[in-house]
Amino acid sequence: MPNPPTGFDHGLTLAAARSIADAALAHGRQLGLAPLTVVVLDQAAQPKAVLREDGCSLLRPEIAMGKAFGAMALGFGGRELARRAAKMPGFMNALSDLSGGRAVPVPGGVLVRDAAGTVLGAVGISGDASEKDEACAVAGIAAAGLVADTGDPE
Repeated sequence: MPNPPTGFDHGLTLAAARSIADAALAHGRQLGLAPLTVVVLDQAAQPKAVLREDGCSLLRPEIAMGKAFGAMALGFGGRELARRAAKMPGFMNALSDLSGGRAVPVPGGVLVRDAAGTVLGAVGISGDASEKDEACAVAGIAAAGLVADTGDPE
């Protein structure tokens, strides 16, 4: 067996995840937002980076994780998740049950794509209004040279 094992593609590198998280937090500071928590998931929906600013309230890491996880679970950004939650509450209740409550269908969960459109992972941010959280995620993803997919058509 090869060591390390081969054949695994986890999307985002640790360097890219750190870049996204650091740039997202810097954008939040530039905007004067409330303290933020950033979660970056890789292609397997596993945590690659989790940063929680001083002063964040208790459940911010779980909410940020849920925003990113929801985007990965259904394959589109939080804005589309929010639209579907409004139109199909029964489906979103089922999704919540199936995911053990881990999917949070609101803006602030953003897919990370490469230039060819391949999903590399997702970013979830929590701490301020969902739209402001999302803006920080988009800024972080752009700073890493990747493409943000918020769930809104371009």
